[in-house]
Amino acid sequence: MTDGTSLAGLRERLVAQVLQTSGIRDERIAAALRDVPRHLFLPHLPPEEAYLDDAIVTKRDADGQPISSSSQPAIMAIMLDQLTLVPGQRVLEIGAGTGYNAALVRHIVGPTGAVVSVDIEADLADRAREHLASAGYRDVTVVAADGADGYPPGAPYDRVIATVGVSDLAPAWLEQAGPGARIVVPLDVRGSQLAVAFGRSGSGGHWISRSIAPCGFMRMRGSLAGPERAVVLQPGFSVMLPDGLTLADGREVDGAALAAFMDGPPAEFGTGVRTSSVQVFWGLGLWLATRDRRSCGVTEERPAEDGPGRLARPPLGGAGMAATAGIVDSGGIAVLTADKAPPVPGPRSGQLALQVAGFGPRGSELGAALAGHVQAWDAAGQPGAARLHVDAYPRSAADEPDPAATGDALLIERSATRFMVYHT
Repeated sequence: MTDGTSLAGLRERLVAQVLQTSGIRDERIAAALRDVPRHLFLPHLPPEEAYLDDAIVTKRDADGQPISSSSQPAIMAIMLDQLTLVPGQRVLEIGAGTGYNAALVRHIVGPTGAVVSVDIEADLADRAREHLASAGYRDVTVVAADGADGYPPGAPYDRVIATVGVSDLAPAWLEQAGPGARIVVPLDVRGSQLAVAFGRSGSGGHWISRSIAPCGFMRMRGSLAGPERAVVLQPGFSVMLPDGLTLADGREVDGAALAAFMDGPPAEFGTGVRTSSVQVFWGLGLWLATRDRRSCGVTEERPAEDGPGRLARPPLGGAGMAATAGIVDSGGIAVLTADKAPPVPGPRSGQLALQVAGFGPRGSELGAALAGHVQAWDAAGQPGAARLHVDAYPRSAADEPDPAATGDALLIERSATRFMVYHT
């Protein structure tokens, strides 16, 4: 390597990228990113790639779907900031991955703290243990087990963090959490995913969100796997349904029928709303999730040689992919579309002009409903994650959620927890 691409230089570049992207100003997190050698946790990559601010897939299943990765460092930094780590704390991590995040945690809590990382894949746990040893963090305990059970021998924990998407809070995590504990998880909220930092409410036994940030992680497997599922319309083109959505007539969503609907001409609606692609997914997507149980996401893989793809004018697109959000029900689907437009003066001057396309016999009805949601979101000031709150009520808690107390709260029922999601 030349001086410009030395390991120290690569790490400094990564730190600068992460701080700019995440907005984090915690020097302990910056120091951990600077000192922990990420390339030792990704030995199959050249250092130049290991020190990019990118998520890197490290294992796929038999169908080629990714099941483990080294997360994007900027997202890792945000969640570490949400944990409010200090030296001497005991930390439980669910999802070892490569071991890199556990090393960052160990760097911050120091030799007087303790870190336990649990992964359901024995080979990943073995590899993470090897990586941690090579980087000088042999005292991190790595356990091959179902993360839903936590790790009782190391309890109580001051902090619990999941590095996989979850749809519930495992009772074991709450039982093993100390009195002043904080729990940070990527929580699935009807198709959207949020990094939620939960703290105890102080009464009744429920937990409340202390901070929320948009994120994207692979879903947890094992006993705590969530109910979300994808309906394939054709290879590489699918609709993500939260909570095992069934239609108004009680039937399951039919991928072939939806594909046929989307082959037909759409009913199109203008909304008069301008925004950014980021706000579409982390603002409008959350708005839909909390206000319409028919909400869904649509994604399409787009190899360059195959042309423009099935999704017309999607609000989010990049190399090899496109995505949008919408609502689906018996007889149709409506999705967001967008045209690029020059910014205009004002508080919401985004460069995307949002429209709606409805497909199928009920496409016009669903399209009008989706356009109404877009306009209501805009009238409310285009709220995003910063104005969202999530309260978690374990079924063992003395108190119960009251959706009426917060207006249009969404109540999400899980096996161990009832979540109340609402905007303020």
